[in-house]
Amino acid sequence: MIKFFYHPSPNPAKVALFLEESGLPYELVPVDTRKGEQHLPAFLAINPNGKTPALTDGDATVFDSNAILLYLAEKTGKFLPANTPELRAQMYSWLMFVATGIGPYSGQAVHFKHFAPEPKEYAVNRYDFEAWRHWSIMDAHLANRAYVVGDQYSIVDMAVWGWARAVPFILGADAWDKLPNVKRLLDEINARPAAQRAEALKTRHAFKAEMDDEARKAMFPQNARLGG
Repeated sequence: MIKFFYHPSPNPAKVALFLEESGLPYELVPVDTRKGEQHLPAFLAINPNGKTPALTDGDATVFDSNAILLYLAEKTGKFLPANTPELRAQMYSWLMFVATGIGPYSGQAVHFKHFAPEPKEYAVNRYDFEAWRHWSIMDAHLANRAYVVGDQYSIVDMAVWGWARAVPFILGADAWDKLPNVKRLLDEINARPAAQRAEALKTRHAFKAEMDDEARKAMFPQNARLGG
């Protein structure tokens, strides 16, 4: 039985969507990051990076959301583009674009806009610029195609969906005016029953919502150094 270590944030959402789309049986294991459960030894034994999501499948352990998508797609043979050099090269390229660009820059933009202490003007400017740049590249890519790779829904679209759900929080309430093609893909995926089931997973556990001192210590341990 697959065990899926989950928190309701963008990266676990990608994996949740694949699991719900594929119909694979799995056990949901909540990891409450604002309570610091990602730093507990039991979780670090599965994911030494201390981040959600993670997945175990018998003797196999996989961490990093994009690695998990590739693992599950290869395991099931589902949601992969046709096995041609052209399409597989596109799949790897755009999946890594999400993994190393959209995700990190969006996450840092959120951190510095909403959670970092002052002064932060330089950091906000840098990460907002880079988040916009990456999302604009994706929007331009989607202008003349239905999906990110080829003509079929794939794990790359799932990876985009995980972060696209948070675009207004990342870039601002009017962001969709400038990213109509990403919004079109988001709306299409949101209409899928599997996406609705993936979104509903967050209701299975009472995850901590408050960003209090306990949560800040768990989420931003680097700030402990500021106290000397």
